[in-house]
Amino acid sequence: MSDSAPRIGFVGLGVMGGPMCANMAKKHAGSVIAFDMVEQAFEILKDTKAERAASVAEVAEKADIVFLSLPGGPQVEQVCLGENGLASGSRRPALIVDLSTTAVSDARSVAERLSALGVGFADAPVARTREAAQRGELSIMVGAPQAIFAQIDPLLAYIASDVTHCGEVGCGQVVKLINNALLFENVVALAEMMVLGERAGVAPATLLDAVSKGSGDSFALRNHARKAMLPRTFPDKAFSPEYTLKDIAGVIELAEQMGVTAHATQLAKRYYASTAKNGFSGRYFPSVIEIVDRDIGPEPETKT
Repeated sequence: MSDSAPRIGFVGLGVMGGPMCANMAKKHAGSVIAFDMVEQAFEILKDTKAERAASVAEVAEKADIVFLSLPGGPQVEQVCLGENGLASGSRRPALIVDLSTTAVSDARSVAERLSALGVGFADAPVARTREAAQRGELSIMVGAPQAIFAQIDPLLAYIASDVTHCGEVGCGQVVKLINNALLFENVVALAEMMVLGERAGVAPATLLDAVSKGSGDSFALRNHARKAMLPRTFPDKAFSPEYTLKDIAGVIELAEQMGVTAHATQLAKRYYASTAKNGFSGRYFPSVIEIVDRDIGPEPETKT
């Protein structure tokens, strides 16, 4: 592997992965080889030097460091360790960097099994919006040994304006899941208060303007509330209630393992379950405001 320009592989060219790979292909001095199962996904790379791979196995054959941007833990495990996966052949990448959001236990399990095969691993989940991904201004939380972090930090700078080394493998996912839980809970709180304010006679736009000047201001208010909840615009193929529930499940699993009862997160889970069930499946998750406005409320709490 060349220290100056390792060959980069990229698997997963979705909403976030596509622009991340495009930025890497535009900024990296060495070669970039990309794979996705969806034909149209390669369109975003048409004006870059990225080479298209026919399979994950081809990425493994050609790349030194492979970045993943996948829906969740099962897909990461399959791409890394499954049949015809990155670590299944005689030629393996030296290092795999997972930009996806997965359960902490998934990240640590994959890392341990890859290590036994001589492949390094870092969990490096990304935060911020699709627009930030396009600009190369994501925030990335990394879980990795110091030596691996030092190796990948310059490459992550292609796609991020903020990179934080959070600790050993799995710690990136810990921070990312907590970050997401705080956002999801904040959006639920905003939904309730926007509906309350409007029913009490305050126009939602006025409410947001006033609160943004005080201690109630937040990233969620400036972005999710203003751009989606205020105009009631909830597109398909954005971050859906189902994706929200996946991340919340990871937070609740971690909380249970650590002996913490996460009541606020449990309530958010019930709200987003109701959102998915009542007409907003597959649509942008701030649509939870419609569940509040229609007095549908969160799903009843279930005992296991």
